[in-house]
Amino acid sequence: MRVLVVDDEVRLAQTVRRGLVDEGFVVDLAHSGVDALWSATENAFDVIILDIMLPQGDGYHVLTELRRRGVWTPVLMLTAKDGDHDQSDAFDLGADDYLSKPFSFVVLIARLRALVRRGAPERPVVLSAGDLTLDPARRRVMRGSHEIRLTPREYGLLEFMMRHRGDVVSKSQILDGVWDPAFEGDPNVVEVYVRYLRRKIDEPWDRGAIQTVRGAGYRLAADGG
Repeated sequence: MRVLVVDDEVRLAQTVRRGLVDEGFVVDLAHSGVDALWSATENAFDVIILDIMLPQGDGYHVLTELRRRGVWTPVLMLTAKDGDHDQSDAFDLGADDYLSKPFSFVVLIARLRALVRRGAPERPVVLSAGDLTLDPARRRVMRGSHEIRLTPREYGLLEFMMRHRGDVVSKSQILDGVWDPAFEGDPNVVEVYVRYLRRKIDEPWDRGAIQTVRGAGYRLAADGG
């Protein structure tokens, strides 16, 4: 089992490394956020031990970037910070476990083995088109830093178009993917909901993410308009 230990306290990192090696783990070390990101994206690990307080990008930033890049290696946050908000922040960003310093090495080993047994579950990746993002896990749509409230049908239409961003999709494809293959209503309902979406994701920012392709259907611009 291969572990990445990320901690800027070199002596502590070396101590953890020796203990893990004695337990049969293969251990790599990183001492900054930059090094952690490079190592975690360029190599395959079974689990990552990640400190929050790091130079060149703290642990929260590293965790956010890993998940954004689709790296789902289980992460155990190891930190001197202790509090409900710190733990909540870590879990919201995609951490799998949390352990405060000082810690019991026996507990650390037990939690690592539990994370390795569970493995890295498949998790939905945030869809993006420029500064327009859709997070399937939280059902959250953002235009830059602004959250956009959508109805369930509007959300379904936007998700379908973002999964096909850059491609032209016809009305029938949208009806099959968002409504129902057996839908027997007026196909112009697609035009109605495209208009609703434009009012919410484009017009307030003078953007044009949703493009009409005459005679073919619609396209969501890959760059967000």
